Amino acid sequence: MTALLLGALGLTLSLAVPGALAAARWPDRAPAAAVALWQSITLAGILCALGVVLAAPQELVHELGSGAPVRAAALIAALAVAALIIVRLLVSLVGVTHRSRTRRARHRLLVDLLDAAERHGELPGEVPPGLRVLDGPLPFAYCLPGRDPRVVVSGGALKILDAAQVSAVIAHEQAHLRHRHDLVMESFTAFYRAVPRPLRSRAPLDAVHLLLEMVADDAARRRCGAEPLRAALTVLGDAVRPDTPAEAGGDAELERHRRAERLAGADVRSRAWTALALAAAASLLVLPTVILVVPWLTEAVTTWPF
Repeated sequence: MTALLLGALGLTLSLAVPGALAAARWPDRAPAAAVALWQSITLAGILCALGVVLAAPQELVHELGSGAPVRAAALIAALAVAALIIVRLLVSLVGVTHRSRTRRARHRLLVDLLDAAERHGELPGEVPPGLRVLDGPLPFAYCLPGRDPRVVVSGGALKILDAAQVSAVIAHEQAHLRHRHDLVMESFTAFYRAVPRPLRSRAPLDAVHLLLEMVADDAARRRCGAEPLRAALTVLGDAVRPDTPAEAGGDAELERHRRAERLAGADVRSRAWTALALAAAASLLVLPTVILVVPWLTEAVTTWPF
């Protein structure tokens, strides 16, 4: 019964929950807590898969009344499959991490070579360490995370943004670096690639990416104020993607802009949503373990031929 319940929970978390949560409107009230909930859902799905692999053979041989040799063989097979799942996840994580680090190292070298140091004087205030300016008319800003991070701003962005807006953009990118959002995205990407295609959903990847942008927006808003950030989102969104179709990412920028206007004075509600989301994340990890796994484990210890 434990394997059946864990399997049902795992399928629900893999197939039903991602779409519903991605379509919900409340996460933009508490984006950091929503990311924690997505992480909890992902981890709970992994634990459910491991639980099914370990519990199903034990319950099956118990129902069939098989002898010790069969129970031992079932135990070895269950442990082998569980180890395979873990190894697949680790290999995927190592592969994603290695490719990301290699790509960023090359990119970091290029922006260092192309940095227009003479344009640093156009930046407001003191130039943050690791900031690079690239010449060109296209307005953009992004960050390169890692041990030696960079914040990259284009000359086009400096032309169309005022000093307060540039500061907000830089604060946004520094928030990504400070909170290591790259590690969060790498973990979700690795999980996405490790999951078998029939059980795979891209909703967590897209939702977490947008939520992390919102987390960085909130950090920039607290540091530089709401108006400079809202204006920067409007100007950069119009300049970079004036004719971008929705499927190419325009919806995400539009949602961030709408959120910047919608959240004025919503701190109390945000705290409530944060508390609820964190409680749900903790419950999702603790309750299935206590209710399902602990009773099964107690019985399994007396059943398996250790």
